[in-house]
Amino acid sequence: MQKNEWDVIIIGGGSAGLSAAFMLGRARRRVLVIDGAQPRNRFAAHMHGVIGRDGTSPLEFLAEGRAELERYGVVVRTGLANSVRPTPDATPGTAFTVTTDDGSVSTARRVLVATGIRDDLPAIDGLTEQWGRGVVVCPYCDGWESRDRSIGVIANGDMGIHQAQMLRQWTADVTYFTRGEFSPSDVDRRGLEARGIHIEERPIARVVTEGDELRAVELVGGEQVAVERIFTAPQFVPLDGVLAALGAETTTMLGADWATTDATGQTSIPGIWAAGNVASPAGGSVTVAMGSGTTAGAGINADLITEDIAIATGAHA
Repeated sequence: MQKNEWDVIIIGGGSAGLSAAFMLGRARRRVLVIDGAQPRNRFAAHMHGVIGRDGTSPLEFLAEGRAELERYGVVVRTGLANSVRPTPDATPGTAFTVTTDDGSVSTARRVLVATGIRDDLPAIDGLTEQWGRGVVVCPYCDGWESRDRSIGVIANGDMGIHQAQMLRQWTADVTYFTRGEFSPSDVDRRGLEARGIHIEERPIARVVTEGDELRAVELVGGEQVAVERIFTAPQFVPLDGVLAALGAETTTMLGADWATTDATGQTSIPGIWAAGNVASPAGGSVTVAMGSGTTAGAGINADLITEDIAIATGAHA
């Protein structure tokens, strides 16, 4: 008989995955977290908007979370999950086999995918090098730190105008760079101009830095527009290869396909959950990701209890 190694395997050890592990560990479930150790916010020195932990390093925050999980018997291993597949002819309660990049194989009754997303930035020279420092995405995360400073918003789709209008709350010095590709409609233009937001239509040549400090946006032709912080909206790419291989249903939002989940985070595949950014573009905030992980952890535990009852009463198919 195949041994049930784990009740739950969580793929991804970011805010969502660790929050789910916290719930399940405290529920005395056997939990393995497989963590690629590449959280999306690793480029940022500080995280904001997390009550009680404002200004904490995101990497420090996750390290402390992993340490807390030890007291509940949760195991965290560094690695990448290459595949998740249903376990054939399994004993009751063993549903999935997970294989990692080092060739190790584990089985679990349930799997939670919390692998997050990749940010694809506009192809502008110098932009990537400033990502997480001088170049950021979220006004709620970095608007306060940018208050009363010169801010550039580099358009990369429909979100650019919304970002520019939001950031006007923090500073009167906002420039909206269309890159020559994302000119505002007449209605949007009137809204931007009415609030004193400068519209720069010329294409961008590069982002200018001195040492580690962002200094300006250089336009094609050589003119520079001084900015102290740049906001832009990357293209979100869900890291959902495991879910796609399983055939999980998706929903299209903001130009990407996201795993479709119910209110608890369960995907269209029974026994497979998803939490955090891999299932929703709204999961970018640490607090939102934590909430989705907590919800998924509770949902998984409830589902396991239902199965426990069926096994105990002999009703398990």
